Amino acid sequence: MAEIAPPPAAAAEHKRRRGLSRLLHATRHSIRGLEDGWGEKAFRLEACLALVLLPVAIWLGRDWLQTAVLMATVVLVLIVELLNSGIEAAIDRIGPEWHELSRRAKDMGSAAVLLSLLLCGGTFAAALLHKVAPHG
Repeated sequence: MAEIAPPPAAAAEHKRRRGLSRLLHATRHSIRGLEDGWGEKAFRLEACLALVLLPVAIWLGRDWLQTAVLMATVVLVLIVELLNSGIEAAIDRIGPEWHELSRRAKDMGSAAVLLSLLLCGGTFAAALLHKVAPHG
């Protein structure tokens, strides 16, 4: 049975942090992740779309709950896109050669983005239809 190598010193130090120090370091990593996401064309496009759709959600929502759902679908697209980019980066790190499992991982991540976009678009379309349709 193979032995598991100890974590690198930086990773081990991160695990020892507690409280505010750990929160600050985690926040720094999260901001770096958003910066890395901004380097992806799809994320930039979706983030710019979010800048338009979030105010539209406020206008379109009939109450706080509907507004929150509309806004959540927009943020969900960004979350799923970041996760998809993370999957792609991990697969690309493994190597450039084609492998069926790599293809599946990338395609499933892409499908998740597509589903989140469809959910967002459908939710906004339903809210818009409800706003402009005559109430009976």
